[in-house]
Amino acid sequence: MNETNALPSAELVTENPWNPDAAVTEVPFVDLPAQHCRIGREIDEAFGQMMQCCDFILGDEVARFEEEFAAFCGADHCVGVANGTDALHLACRAAGIGEGDEVIIPAFTFVATAMGVSLAGAKPVLVDVHPETGLIDAGGIAAAITPRTKAIIAVHIFGQCADMGPILELAWEHGLVVIEDAAQAHGARHFEHCAGSLADMACFSFYPSKNLGACGDGGAITTSNPQFAHRLRALRNWGAITKHEHEYLGTNSRLDTLQAAILRIKLGHLETWNEQRRRAAADYMERLANRSDIQLPVVADGNEHVYHLFVIQCDDRTARMAGLRHAGIQTGIHYPSAIHQLSAYASLSDGPRTFPGAESIAARCLSLPMFAELTEQQIERVVAAL
Repeated sequence: MNETNALPSAELVTENPWNPDAAVTEVPFVDLPAQHCRIGREIDEAFGQMMQCCDFILGDEVARFEEEFAAFCGADHCVGVANGTDALHLACRAAGIGEGDEVIIPAFTFVATAMGVSLAGAKPVLVDVHPETGLIDAGGIAAAITPRTKAIIAVHIFGQCADMGPILELAWEHGLVVIEDAAQAHGARHFEHCAGSLADMACFSFYPSKNLGACGDGGAITTSNPQFAHRLRALRNWGAITKHEHEYLGTNSRLDTLQAAILRIKLGHLETWNEQRRRAAADYMERLANRSDIQLPVVADGNEHVYHLFVIQCDDRTARMAGLRHAGIQTGIHYPSAIHQLSAYASLSDGPRTFPGAESIAARCLSLPMFAELTEQQIERVVAAL
């Protein structure tokens, strides 16, 4: 299927499930039907082939996707798992992290980052983020390291990479494992190196709305460490590489073969889709450049952003969301609470450490519609409504 890097001109109008008072959604937050229109025939063919061969669990399509996605990321290995949270949990387990250990994470991220650590039996330790980008403040990591620290999880939030140089230097100095949480950064690059190849392991989610999304849940871990890869393949399959030979206390977390087949199709379009997202982001930036009441996304040095989300910041978020909803425009908040502001992790706010950057962005962030098929007309409507 031929595609161009230009913003598509077709416009999809659908019912608005988020605003019962609006007859239609002029601009959806994510438009998966529009994506499916491009590749639906390929997916239908893959589904038909899967139903004929009935190769449903850890089939050939999983192995092929793992090989192709590892190559895309620039890593030696890829291990498909059931979802992104399992990817984080099993990466911690593969690194030998468990009860009594600590893992440093940013104070502003989706809760799955913290949950993956907790599921491994370890304690998340928070470090503040830059309020302009939401990325972990690498300069604050050293003060959080203790004798119990075993790893650092660097979150590539919204679609751009964390500042990996100083993080890796600290990790080498203290003998720590570094894990990328790349759930929002499929195809993002940091000084020309792709997310998924920047640390000891990298964890991806293939939730349907991701830049590379399945038609259901899915996840993966990439690594160039053969020992980690071996452990991960066992841990996802009840601790066994060979049937009935269980090396580890594992779990059942396998990437579904049908999802792998769909992901293989979408992987072939990912670079084009990411370029279309960048073009849409540039259009937003140009149209909103003179707005002093809105803080636009900041791209950190060395990063090639893939704009999983286009996140602005403003002081009157509730009113703006209401106005956009009335205009038939869907928005989101990613995320309304820093990790220590969640009930499940309220204990992490005890002590002298504070997280003003995380609290600021949580209070002010507003996600505007962003997807590869977003049109110039739709962006114009969003800007007008703002």
